[in-house]
Amino acid sequence: MLSNIHATSQPGAGGTSGTGGTSGTGSANGSTSNGGSSSSSSANGVTLGGTDFLTLMLAQLQNQDPTSPVDSNEFLSQLASLSEVQGITQLNTSFATLSSSLTSGQALQASSLLGHTALVTSSTASLATPGATVNGAVSVPQTSSSVVLNIMNSAGVLVQSINLGAQSAGLANFTWNGQTGGGSAAPAGTYTLSAQVNGVAAGTAVGTLVSGTVDSVTMGAGTSGLTLNISGLGSVPFSSVQQISN
Repeated sequence: MLSNIHATSQPGAGGTSGTGGTSGTGSANGSTSNGGSSSSSSANGVTLGGTDFLTLMLAQLQNQDPTSPVDSNEFLSQLASLSEVQGITQLNTSFATLSSSLTSGQALQASSLLGHTALVTSSTASLATPGATVNGAVSVPQTSSSVVLNIMNSAGVLVQSINLGAQSAGLANFTWNGQTGGGSAAPAGTYTLSAQVNGVAAGTAVGTLVSGTVDSVTMGAGTSGLTLNISGLGSVPFSSVQQISN
């Protein structure tokens, strides 16, 4: 684009040789072909905006070779390209503004969750005190005759197994009373959860979820989005929340 810009020639400066000098500038103008966008960078890092692009187009018309004028179709194509790029730039700006507005609105809605109980995807559960209660659920992928939740300590030792019986596909709720298999109170700490679903192929991951109280909401920067600070679970992405209850 703008490849037809020529240096101003002096009329009558010399017949054929004058034309040759004019066409010679065509190769120099090949370096200005980046003017096809509404904002482009030249070799020295200078950014050309839409106004600069139009200025170059006017210069192209004013300094065109009389023997080979700018083709009208090419000129219209250049204008269409400028309009298209500027439209995309404006659209991107509009989407950025919309995204910011949606994030702010989501933050206000999420703030109403304070004090509520959130069921969050998690493979661990924390006991704040020995023998504390943990509520959660197993994400059962298909109807099964038997679902068992296994709870292991930080050393990988099985602490307790909870038989949830036959379950339909969906969330199977559980409550762990914080007791070990031997009937004693499990010490405070972080425990790993895993589930066995009868009929599901070996090696297939079965998700677990844990409930906790929403203590605060944090608005993230950029693409991090919103996070909920949940007691016993820490900072959790808003997208990980599966259920909210009073």
